[in-house]
Amino acid sequence: DLLIGTHALLEKPVAFHSLGLAIVDEQHRFGVAQRLALRAKLEAATAVLPHQLMMSATPIPRTLAMSYYADLDVSVIDELPPGRKPVLTKLVSEARRDEVIARVRAAAAAGRQVYWVCPLIEESEALDLQTAIDTHAALSAELAPLRVGMVHGRLPPADKQAAMTAFAGGALQLLVATTVIEVGVDVANATLMIVEHAERFGLAQLHQLRGRVGRGAGESVCVLLYRPPLSAAARERLRTMYETTDGFEIARRDLIQRGPGEFLGARQSGEALLRFADLERDSDLLDAAREVAARLLHEETAAVDEHLQRWYGGREEFLRA
Repeated sequence: DLLIGTHALLEKPVAFHSLGLAIVDEQHRFGVAQRLALRAKLEAATAVLPHQLMMSATPIPRTLAMSYYADLDVSVIDELPPGRKPVLTKLVSEARRDEVIARVRAAAAAGRQVYWVCPLIEESEALDLQTAIDTHAALSAELAPLRVGMVHGRLPPADKQAAMTAFAGGALQLLVATTVIEVGVDVANATLMIVEHAERFGLAQLHQLRGRVGRGAGESVCVLLYRPPLSAAARERLRTMYETTDGFEIARRDLIQRGPGEFLGARQSGEALLRFADLERDSDLLDAAREVAARLLHEETAAVDEHLQRWYGGREEFLRA
């Protein structure tokens, strides 16, 4: 009656019988091609297209833009679970790193646990950034005798699971990690997160990472540690994170900053191929435009088909993803 799986459910050997509902969690982690594959599989499963429920804490720009244009019902959960408090976000320059280290010590002394997130696993010739491996070594020495662990995507699965289990069980006080902890991690005792080089992360990633703390009743803090000078775009991203914890509002600002990408293609952010329309400015015109389009489809079918072929060129399937 119920099947739970990963992207493997999209593979050809998997076939559904009488599927009624498909729920996609963390929808922002799926590409357009994967969503098209899912829809094709759903259409092949039954004569009646199953209901679809897409869930995301931070919809990517293309998805949010499609929610404006397409005939989608949008529900927003804007309340925290009972007993939880909003996460306090602090912006801290790299020059004040010692203060951040002191905050980690204080959290550990209070019996709390800490995440320290880095943008890279190991040193890169192209990027001068703190890495998880270097940070783990430095913090292990500087914060001794605190128990410091590390997890990243290149670890063998058994080692990765062992580190996460040790942290969840309280055997580790500080976990140095990459974005592998972005989803699926729930440690109520972790009340402090440090994001190294926060200016290098996108809004969706920052919001997902911040969501790893604040999962218990205690007050939680997310420190966005940045290295100046900041670009205008990076400054705007950090300002957004400081000003709101609302995932839908963060997604809206991300859409404004990065653009919706292609409606008739696979690009999920970037400048839209719209000559005059503006999603924010013209949102009140969308309903009227839908009504006119529906009437034209009914009354001027041949002319509309010619127009669609000219502008869509067979790419209309992308509008389904």
